[in-house]
Amino acid sequence: MSDEAAIRALTERLAKAIHDKDAEAVIACQTDDLVTYSLAPPLANRGHGGEDLKAWFATWESPITITYRDLEVFVSGDLAFAHGLAAMAGDKSGEGSVGLWFRETLGFRKTADGWKVSHQHQSTPFYMDGSLKAAVDLQP
Repeated sequence: MSDEAAIRALTERLAKAIHDKDAEAVIACQTDDLVTYSLAPPLANRGHGGEDLKAWFATWESPITITYRDLEVFVSGDLAFAHGLAAMAGDKSGEGSVGLWFRETLGFRKTADGWKVSHQHQSTPFYMDGSLKAAVDLQP
């Protein structure tokens, strides 16, 4: 399997782990020194945050679907990155059905156990009309 194919398979395993709300499977896709800039506060996280992940999963009544669109993968030696759009959807406790598109960039490092996510950056644009409202209603 090529490095690009292995990285694409890893993103599929990560999406399945999120779908299944399986924190251990998510962590298995990541390096120990993971850095994340996720949609949720705080501005930055280091490490897995397994308990926070389990708490977030508990706020969903349904599986969480992550779908990637236009994911481009670039590999150079033992480092790689991918970027594209991602859609997240499911049923949130007390909120009903939710879904949004966001931007995601993933950094990967090849380890003795294969490719792992070492950096994750997610973002949504916001309206520049002074409202500072996140533009979660955008569709690609």
